[in-house]
Amino acid sequence: MKTLKLEHQLAEMVRHGTKRVTWRLYDDKDITVNDKLELIDKVVASDPSTWVHLAVAQIDMVVEKRLGEIAGSDFDGHERFASREEMLKVYQAYYGPQVTYDTPVKMIHFSLLKEQQSEPEIGPAPLKEAKLYTDGGSRGNPGPSASGFVIMDMNDQVVVKNGLYLGITTNNQAEYQALKLGLEAAKHIHVQQLHVFMDSMLVVNQMKGIFKVKNRDLWPIHEEIKTLITTFKHVNFTHVPREMNKIADKEVNDVLNAANEKQ
Repeated sequence: MKTLKLEHQLAEMVRHGTKRVTWRLYDDKDITVNDKLELIDKVVASDPSTWVHLAVAQIDMVVEKRLGEIAGSDFDGHERFASREEMLKVYQAYYGPQVTYDTPVKMIHFSLLKEQQSEPEIGPAPLKEAKLYTDGGSRGNPGPSASGFVIMDMNDQVVVKNGLYLGITTNNQAEYQALKLGLEAAKHIHVQQLHVFMDSMLVVNQMKGIFKVKNRDLWPIHEEIKTLITTFKHVNFTHVPREMNKIADKEVNDVLNAANEKQ
């Protein structure tokens, strides 16, 4: 059976039924109709020990177009982009600068054949209590953005760290995405009590309920995070100066530098 590895954000969309299409610019697996794929959730992309089985999917339809020919209806069941330019930059960052609007794209429609495994016992040893440092950055605001997080045990030993390129977005979106990614990773290693440290005073105070979320673009992810927090026994938030958040900041800058080198 062929396999398809998905970034954790995309795997979550599959779980929630909002992603039913994947695009491949260079299909080395030669995926065709009626093929069966094992979908893998790369919970922490840089740490294969955290990767878990998501589901088995069957390919229902394959449509081929050029990247520049993609229309609004093609996004049904697929993640969206703020603009055609952002879409191009995201795929250039992933596949390389040779990607243009003339590059062929396989739009692969799939349906799940069985539910994903629940709470697999894979990855780092469970922690009852941990620290989470998160950071997000945008070079341009809006501009090329990334999120990073680090999970430590209570003795300040790094357990998991990761960074993720987000494409074109804002500083605040990147900060919220970092928090969401860190919480999801903590949940997957069964942390029960989590101490969150961020250098974004805005996000910390919004999560504490001290500040209102006035930017409507932040409402959806703010609500998702509030729901995610309820799955833990206890979560608290602390604002720290940037110099105390260097490891998460490094994850962000490493990802942005790598994305810039590919362009």
